[in-house]
Amino acid sequence: MDARIRYAQVDPEVIKTLHGLEQYVKKSGLEQSLLDLVVLRASQINRCAYCIDMHFKDARASGETEQRLYSLDAWREAPFYSDRERAALAWTEAVTLLTEGFVPDEVYEQARQQFSEAELVSLTMAVISINSWNRLNVSFRTVPGNYQSQRRPTPTLDAVSANS
Repeated sequence: MDARIRYAQVDPEVIKTLHGLEQYVKKSGLEQSLLDLVVLRASQINRCAYCIDMHFKDARASGETEQRLYSLDAWREAPFYSDRERAALAWTEAVTLLTEGFVPDEVYEQARQQFSEAELVSLTMAVISINSWNRLNVSFRTVPGNYQSQRRPTPTLDAVSANS
């Protein structure tokens, strides 16, 4: 598959604009592991091969387990996710798939049990951000496979204790 348009070369402001939105989300205080699941799940729904490749690699580099990543498209049936993660994934799906019933009240209530108002706004901005990236990459057929994560694993408490 060949890319249709290399949008970053056509207009570098596109990247700058979406990175600004990502910076807002990063400063929100939401857990990186939760955001990794959210962006990967939205990318799966939108069938963005480039973003799936990227976010899978980033999540693995940050220490996420393969089991949780491989099970993400069946998160409702898998026991590997916390209530907070389940609420975030339900919210992500509802916001991403607006034409399939808008955002149901029960999904909102589930999210509000796990997230403050400020966190829910930030979570929604994360979903908006990844949906924007997905739409660019799907529309212009950005080719996956060459992305290399720049992340480094976060030391776990066990690793910190072992080095003490």
